[in-house]
Amino acid sequence: MLVSLCSLAQTGGIKGHVTNETEDPLESIHISIKGTTRGAMTNASGEFFLSGLAAEKYQLVVSGVGYQAIERSATVTDNAILTLELTLRETAQQLQTVEIIGRRETTYKNDQSFIASKTATPLKEVPQAVAYVTKELIRDQAAFTVGDVVKNMSGVNQFTFYDDLTIRGFRMNGGSTTQLFNGLRTFSGFWKQPPVNYLERVEVVKGAASALYGNTSPGGTINRVTKKPLTTPQKSLQFTTGSFNTLRALADFTGPMNEEKTLLYRINVGYVNAQSFRNLQFDKNIVIAPSVSFLPTSRTRINFDLVYNKSNSRLDRGQSVAGNDLYSSSIATSLNAINDYLNEETYLITTSFNHQLGNNTAINLAYLRTGYTENLLEHRSSNVNAIDSAGRAIDNLVARQVFVRQTKSFMDNVSLFLNHNFATGRVEHKFVAGYDYIQSSTPKGSGQQTANGYLLKAGGATAYNPKTPERYVFYNYTAPNGIVRSIPKPNVPSYDLALQNNQLEDPTKYTYNVVANASTTPVMYQLHGLYLQEQAKFDRLQLLLGLRYDTYVDKKGYTTNNETNVIQHALLPRIGAVYTLTNNVNIYGTYTKGYNPQDATVQSDPLSGGPFDPIESSLTEAGLKTEWFNGRLTANLAVYNIIQRNTLYSANAADNPNLMRQIGQEQAKGVEVDATGSILPNWNIIVAYSYNDAKITDGGVRAADQVLVNLQKPNAPKQQGSFWTKYTFVSPMLNGLGLGLGGNFVTERNLSLNNAQTIPGYTLLNAAVYYKIDKFQFQVNLNNLANKTYWVGGYDYLRLFPGAPRNFMATVSYVF
Repeated sequence: MLVSLCSLAQTGGIKGHVTNETEDPLESIHISIKGTTRGAMTNASGEFFLSGLAAEKYQLVVSGVGYQAIERSATVTDNAILTLELTLRETAQQLQTVEIIGRRETTYKNDQSFIASKTATPLKEVPQAVAYVTKELIRDQAAFTVGDVVKNMSGVNQFTFYDDLTIRGFRMNGGSTTQLFNGLRTFSGFWKQPPVNYLERVEVVKGAASALYGNTSPGGTINRVTKKPLTTPQKSLQFTTGSFNTLRALADFTGPMNEEKTLLYRINVGYVNAQSFRNLQFDKNIVIAPSVSFLPTSRTRINFDLVYNKSNSRLDRGQSVAGNDLYSSSIATSLNAINDYLNEETYLITTSFNHQLGNNTAINLAYLRTGYTENLLEHRSSNVNAIDSAGRAIDNLVARQVFVRQTKSFMDNVSLFLNHNFATGRVEHKFVAGYDYIQSSTPKGSGQQTANGYLLKAGGATAYNPKTPERYVFYNYTAPNGIVRSIPKPNVPSYDLALQNNQLEDPTKYTYNVVANASTTPVMYQLHGLYLQEQAKFDRLQLLLGLRYDTYVDKKGYTTNNETNVIQHALLPRIGAVYTLTNNVNIYGTYTKGYNPQDATVQSDPLSGGPFDPIESSLTEAGLKTEWFNGRLTANLAVYNIIQRNTLYSANAADNPNLMRQIGQEQAKGVEVDATGSILPNWNIIVAYSYNDAKITDGGVRAADQVLVNLQKPNAPKQQGSFWTKYTFVSPMLNGLGLGLGGNFVTERNLSLNNAQTIPGYTLLNAAVYYKIDKFQFQVNLNNLANKTYWVGGYDYLRLFPGAPRNFMATVSYVF
């Protein structure tokens, strides 16, 4: 910085010249005096002038769209002009539309979000709640799946064991609801929560993200952000063993592949072989996730990412209990046979191209291909108890059925963005225009066979009719009290909760029916989305305006001679504002509309009772976003109100499990509080709390469904919260030692839409010990210290999903 003094007749001032790193003059750069409303803009020559300044010391803030802001001290003396030469650096992240540059932070706190606005916007300037968990917290808690980490987020709760959550009371599952992967549309196989070893963080945009991503859940949208290549070499190995015969090995290598650092790589590999506290359950997982970045010029970046996951396991349909007694069976109870299996393969291939056309304009083209294959044999509950000759339920016997299924599903997402930053006077603008094309398909070639019902004397099997018992085969059943009675013989042996009859079964002995299952019916839908977004910043006020127009095409009768296009359109606005009250406190508000065409597999299912109207929603939200301890800690508050119409729920029809009912209206309103970051550099903390009143407010057109009004939505606790803290000692005596402590609580929840069946709330306590020696770290995590019996979710008392009892994980890490 070059400083010179020039004489001035009466008043002092500051003039200057602003350039970039190649000494080109920068126009429309804002120079402001910190703590005042005084400021100036640079002209086409990069020059500015602030006049009429009193003789004193000033702090100047120099900022411009696409450049890293800087601060400079400037002392004005009487009758003199201070001349400054200032240089700003471009920030590549400012022009990103998806996350392509590796995150270098190493704390629980994340500063920027790309999915909330498709620009590199600081989280405190996003007019919507965004929750996240970074890889550092994932490591400290020895977490391996998305389900392990969501307990750290306010308003997010498990619905089942699967990739199946509620966010603000609205169900979001990976099989049928929008998920994002590096900001692009994807799905999961539903039965397994995705692993997190290759992720930089897991984040949730609360409320509908429809103005940018189209049909999304009104509760929130999950985005999985992968680890990206770094320019500095880093390598780590991690080995974990512990309860339930767990063995886990992880590796993470990254760095440049040439001297010019124009070719970067990263590869994450994971292997897991673990049993479970649940009978007969196991999981063998192989995850391979390579990533390559090519930088042919300083303005161009090409990324390639692959995630391949192969999983062998059994499908766990949950715990069944006798009658209404939750404690009548062990939480280890599962209804599988020994020879059941679930074999899955999932791949996600991403290619992205980012090019800066100038200092303020960038174009981004990205493509994501998702593929999923499932091969399944399972013995599972029929969702009802076995019956006697009069058709009465036998509490101790659970009726079973068998599924044999093979299926494949695919999704393609092409996303094109133009990102342009500019200024008009003192107003800074970030403008985004984009187009999405999404195609999802289950092609011909999938199929399912089902065995259920009761054996007929004439051969075959069907549902039991107590009016014609003479048609059925009977056998002698010995009840737990020793009484022997004759009852209908099932096609698939019932599960006796007293005997725990998990055994090797012979599936060839059953009578099967080929069924039109929703997950195997050929399905194809396409989505075309056009959207515009403007972010305008004027001093303390920031406005966000977004509008998206979607065309949704469902190919009804796909692959048949009667294939027709069912076309729906949606116009989705978003309005948000952020106002900076102080340097530490921002206040925000937002309104957005959302929609979701009913799941294509349900719409195509002739047994579902459709066709059904699309889901429509609206979100109103306001809150505070604050920073403390020199920006190390964020503390946020959100108050929200969500309205959704036309949601589908199971009709719980014993004779047709595929039958659905459409509810008129639901409402979720509540409060969320989150704090994340560091109190001291060696003291990390994350705290979350939510109150969520999520109810049915209109049962719909059927008078019988009005009894649902004012029922709390399924698996949506009214209150939940969590905390986790890690303290690392810095004194010479305890150097290298760290302690972790955390817990989470969830209040009582309803199951399905039946207020008579509930699962109790619970409070868990967890702890960890860390010890670091040079490049090695030893870590022990202790979970559920009080060995509480609890349930994370469920459908009913025949399909409950218990949480793990007391357990430990021991980890050794090596960084080199």
